[in-house]
This record gives sequence, C-alpha cells and structure tokens, in this order.
Amino acid sequence: MQSTRTLKDRLFLIIKGLGMGAANKVPGVSGGVVAFVAGFYEEFIYSLQRINKTAFKLLFNRRFRSFYQYINGKFLVLLFFGMIISYFSVSKILDYFLKNHELYVWSLFFGMIIGSIYYINKNFKDWNYKSILSLAMGITLGIGISFLDPAKENDNLVFVFFCGIISVSGMTLPGFSGSFILIILGNYVLLLVDSVNALYDTFSELLTGDFSFVKNTIRLRLLTVLGMFTLGSVVGLVTFSHVLSYVLKHYKSITTASIIGFIIGSLGVVWPWKNTIYKLHDDGHFLIDSRGEKIIANYERFLPELNSETYIAIVYTFIGILIVLALEWYGQRTNKTHV
Repeated sequence: MQSTRTLKDRLFLIIKGLGMGAANKVPGVSGGVVAFVAGFYEEFIYSLQRINKTAFKLLFNRRFRSFYQYINGKFLVLLFFGMIISYFSVSKILDYFLKNHELYVWSLFFGMIIGSIYYINKNFKDWNYKSILSLAMGITLGIGISFLDPAKENDNLVFVFFCGIISVSGMTLPGFSGSFILIILGNYVLLLVDSVNALYDTFSELLTGDFSFVKNTIRLRLLTVLGMFTLGSVVGLVTFSHVLSYVLKHYKSITTASIIGFIIGSLGVVWPWKNTIYKLHDDGHFLIDSRGEKIIANYERFLPELNSETYIAIVYTFIGILIVLALEWYGQRTNKTHV
C-alpha cells in the first residue's frame, strides 16, 4: 500500500475518482473496471476493509488522526472527492454526449470493456476446470441480467436502501454495472437523475440564501430518498469490500475468472448499435422523468450497416481500447514507483 503521495499522484487519484464516478453512472459500465485496470483496485478494497470495529473504536475514542491513518484516509478522501465532483460535472457532460452522440459514446465504452478483458486475461494464468466454470457462470449471469425486463419505479425507503446496497457493487465488482442494475430495479432515474438534480438544485438555492425548498414536499422526499440510497451505498460498499477481500484472499483464481466473465457478459449492455426502448404508460404514452425526458427501459440490439458512421464508431472503439492500455501503463508505472 502506498504510504506517501506527491501532488501529481493526488491529482491523478482525483482524476481516477472522476473516472469511477462517470463509469458508475453509465448503464453497462463498471467503476470497478476503472480501479482494476488503473492498478488501484486492491488498495481500494483493502482501504474499505479497514472500516471495521477497530476503526470505529478509534473514531468513538476521538483518535481522529489514528482513525484517518488506519483506514488509509488520504486515499479514500481523494478518490471519493473525485467521484463526488464527477456526479455534478463529468456525469453532466456525459449525459450531454449520450444524448447527442450516443453511438460514439457507447463505442468508446465498448472498446474500454474489450481492453479491460484483454488486460485482466493477460495477467491471469490459472486456468483450470474450476476457473473455466466460474468464467462461464460469470458470462451467463452478465448476459442474463442485460436481457431482464425492468421493474416499476419504487420510492419505498427500505427498497431504496436495498438499491443502494446492490448498485454500489459496480464499484467493488468489476464488470457488474450498478447503474444498469438500477434500471432493472426500476429506480435509475429516481436515484441517479431526479434525486441528484434535487440535491444540486438545493445547493444552488442555499448559495443564494433561498430556503424555500423546506416547503417543497417533492424536493424533501427526493432528498430523503437520496439520503437513504447513500446510506445503503455506504453499507454495501463496506460489506462488499469485506466479502471481496475474503474471497480474493482464499479464492482469487475463481473470483478473477468470474470477474472476467462478468465483464464479457456486460458487452451485451454496452453494444453500440442498439435502439433504446422506453417505458410506457398503460395508455401507450411515454413515461417522462423530472427533466421532461423519456425514461429508458432497455435496449434492442442489432448489427450495423457498413457506412461512414459505423467506421467512425469503430475508430472510437479502438480509442477506448487505447485508453485502457494507457491506464494499464500508468498503473504499472505507479506501482513500480510506490511500494
């Protein structure tokens, strides 16, 4: 684990957080893949695992500095700082490009997933019947999830808490897209669009001295939903990290093979050439979110025609692969510099 970080390292760690935050918001893409390929996945899991009974004892005894050092606080703070910034900046930009250049964005992510598969598989040599079976199960589960029909939106706080636990898996388990799981659970727009926008609007109003949101029942409900979702995410993040730390220690080959399978299975979700299927009312009209946009239900995939648009998309796919290779190079360089 890294003990000292230069200003450059800290900046890059924030950028990695930006990457994880943006990836977590895109259905089919896993923030855990960013951590895995960029070379800080094990430190990420290790740091989260340190949030345990010992950490809470230090915290309750007001030994804040010891608590901060024990949980590798500098690493986690910088990483999560990048993720938070991402939700209010990079993800907004990503929303714009998904709306206006959807094919090229999906092509870029498709290439990044392919590059991730190459990277992980290249360093994995322990193939046997158990790991092959785990690979097949991971692929099957990944593909199966991508073809599930989404449920209806549900703002029950217990269910929202459960959504938080499940969705955060994309940060800890590479290839398992938490945002796509939220689409399947029916709460993607509620939790990653409407609630986040409500928080953004509230902060904007507070900066101008406007406290009128306290009388806005819809806003308060969305903020409550976001708070419960965040609580579930924190619980899920810490819980998953402990489970993953254990299985990586005792069943590393099987776990890695399953991760490769998950990532291969997720290719179906990020396949660039697809038509978006939207949710409908019983009367046949489109369901609309708080921004006045149609709510995504799933995707209908097809093979592309060979034209200039397709060729450009293929170029973006190769750019995505190159981005992953660059991340791999930087991750290896960083690991050699810091022990």
